[in-house]
Amino acid sequence: MNERTYSSGVERLRSKERTERMQVEKVADLCTQEFEIKSLLDIGTGSGLFAEEFDKRNISVTGVDLNPEMIEAARKYLPLSKFEVAPAESLPFPEKSFDLVFMGLVFHEVDDYKKVLEEAKRVAVKAVAVYDWNYEMQNFGPPIEHRVKSDFIEQLALQAGFTGFKSFKLTYFTLYILKK
Repeated sequence: MNERTYSSGVERLRSKERTERMQVEKVADLCTQEFEIKSLLDIGTGSGLFAEEFDKRNISVTGVDLNPEMIEAARKYLPLSKFEVAPAESLPFPEKSFDLVFMGLVFHEVDDYKKVLEEAKRVAVKAVAVYDWNYEMQNFGPPIEHRVKSDFIEQLALQAGFTGFKSFKLTYFTLYILKK
């Protein structure tokens, strides 16, 4: 991850206000409505907030993050799931390891957008889901210059060889489903 990463504690990441704003349950519903998902890779898992929601749906969850402290925090919430330190640009898994690859509020922080989508596609069986900030000024979150435009994500998805692209604009964030 690059210098755009901003630090914060686990408590803030899991605050009621933040989790409600993120619409975690709705995002998981949208990610699982079209495909039967039995396994999921959560890239940039942080404290495991989204991983925990997918786990509640009896989905086998694996998470990666660059921050070892976040990996330890995620393990506290999901002690039976697998978490490891790894970059989004070089995932330590074989091809087609997970039904769904999910990136929650991390895509805007990566160094090489195209490489991340190619890696996610490589380890996904069915689809890749990218959940990130709407490209608009807001009173919280990263500055506008660190946010990614929807049409840019769609162009990258096509370049990476995805066959389908859907987006769901929520209140503060957009969920992109990239089909293989």
